[in-house]
Amino acid sequence: MTLITSDDQRRGLAKIKWPLRLTWAGMWAEALVQALWPLVGVILVVLAALILGLHDLVAVEVVYAAAAMVLIAVIGALGYAAWHFKVPRQIDALARLDASLPGRPIQALMDAQAIGAGDPASMAVWQAHQQRMSDRAAAARAVPADLRVSRRDPFALRYVAMLFFATALVFGSVLRVGSVAGMAPGGGGLASGPVWEGWAEPPRYTGRPTLYLADLDAGAINLPAGTLITLRLYGEVGALSVTQTVSGVPVDQDVEPATVLDFTVAQSGEIRVDGPGGRVWNVTMLPDAAPEVEILGDPEVAALGEMRLPFVARDDYGVEAGEARISLDLAAVDRRYGLAVDPDARPELVIPLPMPIAGDRTEFEENLIEDFSKHPWANLPVKISLSVLDASEQQTATPPSGMTLPGRRFFDPLAAAVIEQRRDLLWSKANAARLAQVLKAVAYRPQDIFRSETSALRLRQQINRLDIRASYGLSDEVQTDIAEDLWDLAIELEEGVLADALDRMRRAQERLTEAMKNGASKEEIAELMDELRRATDEYMRQLQRQQAQEGEQQDQQQGQQSESMQMTQDDLQRMMDRIQELMEQGRMAEAEQALRELQEMMENMRVTQGQPGQGGQSPGEQAMEGLAETLRDQQELSDQAFRDLQEQFNPDGQQGQQGQQPGQQQGQGQQPGQQQGQNQPGQGQQGQQPGQNDGQGQDGQGQGSIADRQQALRDELNRQQGRLPGGGTAEGDAARDALDRAGRAMDGAEEALRNNDLSEAIDNQSQAMEALREGMRALGDAMAQEQQQNQPGQGNADGNQQANNRDPLGRNQSSNGGESTEGELSMDNDAYGRARELLDEIRRRSGEAERPEVERDYLNRLLDRF
Repeated sequence: MTLITSDDQRRGLAKIKWPLRLTWAGMWAEALVQALWPLVGVILVVLAALILGLHDLVAVEVVYAAAAMVLIAVIGALGYAAWHFKVPRQIDALARLDASLPGRPIQALMDAQAIGAGDPASMAVWQAHQQRMSDRAAAARAVPADLRVSRRDPFALRYVAMLFFATALVFGSVLRVGSVAGMAPGGGGLASGPVWEGWAEPPRYTGRPTLYLADLDAGAINLPAGTLITLRLYGEVGALSVTQTVSGVPVDQDVEPATVLDFTVAQSGEIRVDGPGGRVWNVTMLPDAAPEVEILGDPEVAALGEMRLPFVARDDYGVEAGEARISLDLAAVDRRYGLAVDPDARPELVIPLPMPIAGDRTEFEENLIEDFSKHPWANLPVKISLSVLDASEQQTATPPSGMTLPGRRFFDPLAAAVIEQRRDLLWSKANAARLAQVLKAVAYRPQDIFRSETSALRLRQQINRLDIRASYGLSDEVQTDIAEDLWDLAIELEEGVLADALDRMRRAQERLTEAMKNGASKEEIAELMDELRRATDEYMRQLQRQQAQEGEQQDQQQGQQSESMQMTQDDLQRMMDRIQELMEQGRMAEAEQALRELQEMMENMRVTQGQPGQGGQSPGEQAMEGLAETLRDQQELSDQAFRDLQEQFNPDGQQGQQGQQPGQQQGQGQQPGQQQGQNQPGQGQQGQQPGQNDGQGQDGQGQGSIADRQQALRDELNRQQGRLPGGGTAEGDAARDALDRAGRAMDGAEEALRNNDLSEAIDNQSQAMEALREGMRALGDAMAQEQQQNQPGQGNADGNQQANNRDPLGRNQSSNGGESTEGELSMDNDAYGRARELLDEIRRRSGEAERPEVERDYLNRLLDRF
């Protein structure tokens, strides 16, 4: 590069004075970093080791060896620096700056005109060029230094050194660096004097940090039990001494003074460091309380025998684990029959207690859920004890409490007999011979007690196995296999594998009758009632299919319909709900009588086709009727919420009757279909459907009650969604989507009611009603499409069907249960007057108490609909 030779060139280059200096300084920093990074790394590692006090943990010889290695590393780092360091020159900085600019203007400014110096035109061009280059040079900025050393440090050793140093600054102490001076040969006499340092490390489960004693002032300190105290003494031996009373271990005065002392806090006391810089701390020990556990109540038993035992556990630092120990209460066992012999030795049951997966364990409530139905002690007296353990291995157990070990109960007499013999077999192997004799007596006349030949053969096979094994002895494996087979047989006898729906329904009714006699729990009653409902539904469907296959002509029975009792699926549901309610109230005689009536009625039942509300309704018609009732109930809840909102703005209650909708409460009665002061079975919460009023007025009812009714209505919608037909079709999917939206809107309404936000609740209720209407329209389309696909070209058969498709008042009914527009009513010129006459007649008949309740319920539903 040409040197600066003229004043014009100097003036042009004056504009890059500071960028040039900064670039030159950056080159110096770059050269130093590139050369000295190994030396800096060695220094950081050495400082980190000293701050952490690693030299105090090893022998002095190891420290000497490490010092020698450090010296070699420093010499090597200095040699590396001398070899790679290059002094940056100003001309190099100028060249780097010039290279960063377009067109190298700095080089142009330093050039001289070679030819045409005497030509004015040439001079003018040259000056213009110089001026342009000067402007470009004025825009120069300092070139940043390249401080990257990754090419020379491919293993990132510099980062390892920096991490080691940062860790030492966080967890170490700079004061430890001075202690290395006393390790030098002859350095002991040069030290300023004896020094000490110490740490108090609480147990990890307490969550407390480690304390550095040298930073604590003398005085009172609180330390948890089990805290580890570590003290290190430096300097002349004997210049410093330590006395303590917190460990509970007496100090032997004859022992040579130690430079490192470790002890654990076991009691309150004093820690004293005597000597230069000594201190005294009065330690108060924070005791670690033992954990506690308590059983909150009696175990809850599910219908199928699953036990739920609530308990609460607590500890000051958190419960680590727990277990339940269950042992047989032999003294409380009724030692008769198969239990008269001494039982085989069995270990006690040990069940781990459930612990919270996340959250605080200092105090929590949980449920021990386990199914002991297959255990030999099921339904026998036992003693149970819960124990919990904390992190310090302290354990606490509850006193053994007696209870009957929950297990599944069998209500079929034959199944109960098999289960009892299974229990005797597991009680003792000595019962094998007696067990075979009892089972032979049970199976003496299999055709009288077994409903399936397969079950009888299975029992006979087990009897033969017992006969053989009783002579030669039972092993544990054979005992377990036979017990498992007997369990499967009892389940088959209890639940049945019957394909015929009528037999299954009779079977469910028999099991329910046995449950009444044996005093079943509420959970068992609910399970048996659910089974009866499922069996009844299946029987209704089978009966309907059978009549369709036999080609039964309903017009032959038309003359008898006025004299026979007609029931809907909802009527059957209410009857079964009433039976369940009577059983739960302990009125077993009434429940048994109602069950007997239901059984007789079901066996004499005949399903009618095409009549809305009858037992022969199609699934689509039943779903449509249920959704219509849900819509009416939602409307009533919305009206109730609106009245409550009016009361908020008019607390004096003077709004009168304005704005009262038809169908709301009047001063003298209840809505159609509702009976004052009477709860009908199957109606939502304890016999009352959502949205029903009792005829006395519900306007003063709180939002909590309305929210409960809204929740019950949401549950009813969930049940209806599960039975919604039309799956797999576009219309059916649209109906399900609409009901999903209605359900979400009901959830929002319930939440708003519980928050006393009536305006928001009314908005959500309106959305729910609109979604219900959309769902009903989509369901109607799906039903129409299905009817077209299943009955193409009905011809004159439609006329015969329509002749029978009439309600008790003689009106034609459409496929979805609504009124038809065909017939004499549509031809009447005074249609509205005729409608009023029909409604008056329905009201009159619904008020006649001598009419059957089923007929009056049907008339009330007509009033609700129209």
